[in-house]
Amino acid sequence: MPLYHEALDEFRALLAAAEAAGDPEPTAMTLATADRAGRVHCRVVLLKGIESDGFRFFTNYQSAKGDELDDHPQVALCLHWKTLREGVQVRIEGVASKVSAAESDAYFATRPRQSQIGAWASLQSRTLPDRAEFEIRIAEFERQFDGKPVPRPPHWGGYVVLPDTIEFWYGARFRLHERVRYERAGNVWSKRQIYP
Repeated sequence: MPLYHEALDEFRALLAAAEAAGDPEPTAMTLATADRAGRVHCRVVLLKGIESDGFRFFTNYQSAKGDELDDHPQVALCLHWKTLREGVQVRIEGVASKVSAAESDAYFATRPRQSQIGAWASLQSRTLPDRAEFEIRIAEFERQFDGKPVPRPPHWGGYVVLPDTIEFWYGARFRLHERVRYERAGNVWSKRQIYP
């Protein structure tokens, strides 16, 4: 799959360039999912890895996005780096699946302790009556794990998005952008330019 690896290499080069250019959050990406009724939802998550099997992010499996991914694993990702050229955007479409428990454990162990506590304390996407209740839950888990490592909650972990489309959008003056799209049909990748 040389074309797929070409696309991943281009993505890695652009991400490195965005980091070098001082982008304040170069791994921020919009994740779009759909619920059972077909309603589309999007939010920003952080890209936490890119390997030949896809693009990784981590979240609460019991969140709204987790429920949507269970119901409908087709997703879209979008990264936008204003610090590059006249702006560069990468659009990725594909199927999300959970990473292994071992990989989720390994990543969770690298998170700041307070973020680890937050993963236990937050009932993500559920109604919070007031902020004080969340603060109480945080304090409870701080006491529970006082003096010991915080284990990964069973309801928290990673996803990997195996792409079937990767599109690079290179901004240009006067809206004369350049767009290059890589697409997979089965195991065969193709590449084409498309009009802006």
